[in-house]
Amino acid sequence: MPRAKNAVASRARRKRILKKAKGFWGHRGNVLTTVKHAVDKAGQFAYRDRKVKKRTFRSLWIVRINAAARLNGTTYSKLISAMEVKAIEIDRKVLAEIAVKDPAAFAAVVKAALH
Repeated sequence: MPRAKNAVASRARRKRILKKAKGFWGHRGNVLTTVKHAVDKAGQFAYRDRKVKKRTFRSLWIVRINAAARLNGTTYSKLISAMEVKAIEIDRKVLAEIAVKDPAAFAAVVKAALH
């Protein structure tokens, strides 16, 4: 990379990268060449984990729905199948929220789906 003579732009570029590395430990937070690699890698992890977060939450909702369904004498798969047959369109996020916050309403949904 050729030498940059515009000190203002160079300093701004370094400051921008160092600011992204705030809180990084040791040389990963204060040595420019190491910081560049650390910030790039952090960006890759952030991009990947935005997608992983969606998977993680979906599995959490499924666990909660299954636990509540078993308290009502059925299983997750039977409940979801019955809801599809009866055309009850409640997504897993909302269904998990109902299961945690309002067990009586969840029981009513199970009853509507299975009977």
